[in-house]
Amino acid sequence: MKPKKDPSPDRYLATDNVRPGIFYKVDIVIIGAGQAGLSAAYHLRKLGIAPGTGFVVLDDEFGAGGAWQHRWDSLTLSTVNGISDLPGMGFTEAVNTEEIALQANIAVPKYYEQYEKTFDLPVIRPIRVNEVREQNGRFIVRTNGVQFSARGLINATGTWKTPHCPKYPGWEKFQGQQLHTGEYSHAKAFVGKHVIIVGGGISAIQLLGEISKVTETTWVTRRPPDFRDEEFMADLGREAVAIVDKRVREGLPPTSVVSVTGLPITPAIKEMLTSGTLDYKPMFTEITETGVRWADGTTQDADVIFWNTGFRHSLDHLAPLQLMNDKNGIVMSGKLATQVARDPRIHLTGYGPSASTIGANRAGRAAAKELIEFLQL
Repeated sequence: MKPKKDPSPDRYLATDNVRPGIFYKVDIVIIGAGQAGLSAAYHLRKLGIAPGTGFVVLDDEFGAGGAWQHRWDSLTLSTVNGISDLPGMGFTEAVNTEEIALQANIAVPKYYEQYEKTFDLPVIRPIRVNEVREQNGRFIVRTNGVQFSARGLINATGTWKTPHCPKYPGWEKFQGQQLHTGEYSHAKAFVGKHVIIVGGGISAIQLLGEISKVTETTWVTRRPPDFRDEEFMADLGREAVAIVDKRVREGLPPTSVVSVTGLPITPAIKEMLTSGTLDYKPMFTEITETGVRWADGTTQDADVIFWNTGFRHSLDHLAPLQLMNDKNGIVMSGKLATQVARDPRIHLTGYGPSASTIGANRAGRAAAKELIEFLQL
């Protein structure tokens, strides 16, 4: 399919006919234009759902790229933890890595932008979804712009917009700087400062490696890191997905894949283990004005507490639909556990077992097919 000359998806809205207080009716609204959202849009179009009248994609960013455009500058194509091709067009078909910087926050958005144009996907941006309610058998999607009414919903908002920072006692007392992974730019900002890095995931270790080269660091993690000096096997990945799949089908909150697969010992991590950079301390129990304190009374002064403690799924806009149960989870169903069990008109892609680039692709396809079948489109 050749790209259209007009790159603006706003043409799908026929905005001259959309007045304040009037809802633009479509069959399906996709919220979010990251990997999962674009995959779902591709498959909807491939399966014959018309862009604009049949479905639209609402994205609150100013440009293509989803969360990738906000990643730190030192995250390159060689160090990123996996970039999966979107369906129908490979990464190297859209991006000449010899002509552009190898920064992931440049290369991946360029890929997504070309992908949207090539398949003429009806992505509308920037537009923020404030809430979704049900009214007269349809979903009312309230935004800061045009309002929408839809029969079905594919939520692909990911996690980047909802960072998680556990509030330990004394949080408000600390006189230094506290920041989260999503706010990180480069290690030079910490030169001459003692940085406490909190978290046991891949991002925490990557950034610890960077920051420790320019200043003093202390690594703190809630549980001992599970380093595995073995090749990551497909069976292990399937095991991790199966565990998360089982949890969400039971209505439990998703767990971290790292808790199942462990941390692979790459050459960079092996070097950090040898140098002592990855000597860790258990989680502190209190934050003080000048640093942190452990249960045994020992302290560590610091200028920065850097939280690499993950993200939570961005689902607040769906609160009026009351999908969450008393376990703080959502009971999921469908082939790949993307379908909300209590309301099959709603799919959550990038949630639970599909919270990876490869998983998001497959989830987008499953959500598109199952929603078309359920709505009889």
